[in-house]
Amino acid sequence: MELMERIEKVFGQMESTSREALREAMEKLNVQLEELMPSLQDPDGKPYYRKLLYKDEQVELLVMNWSDIECAPHDHGESCGWIQVMNGVSRNTVYEVKENQLPSELFSEYKQKGKFFYAPKKGVHKMTDPAQTDLVTLHLYSPPITGMVVYDLKTCAACVVSDDCGAWWPDDQKQKLREYKLQQAGN
Repeated sequence: MELMERIEKVFGQMESTSREALREAMEKLNVQLEELMPSLQDPDGKPYYRKLLYKDEQVELLVMNWSDIECAPHDHGESCGWIQVMNGVSRNTVYEVKENQLPSELFSEYKQKGKFFYAPKKGVHKMTDPAQTDLVTLHLYSPPITGMVVYDLKTCAACVVSDDCGAWWPDDQKQKLREYKLQQAGN
């Protein structure tokens, strides 16, 4: 069965979007890297190129291939989901965020090909391909992401970005829906 047929079959039969149901759906899809290769493109100066593979009212499935640029710390708005490393090695850095304060780094972990990790609602993280391993990741979120917040740690700022922006500070003013200043921890 072709990838798009499997995607439509699995998501068309989803009755729940719980954490467990989302993970089970990713495993059921059994996506192979070779099936994703036609969807990959040059990130063109961004941390990654992303291609939407499927979206309905409940879920969205994206594939991303990474450059050597680290993405910005970000959340996924009101969405949660799973990330599967399809190729390479990802460094995932998790942050703690307190109201109106700059995120503080909690820990980093490395995930290799075949590994999954969970992105909780309002959880802040950033990812990179530290060893330039041709990182490719598959992302399943529920509901589809909207209202993502991106953080600029150097300028102590945060920005709610439009749905067509990735996890980086937008160059295009139209992608900044709301920008605000943050305080350093302890201030």
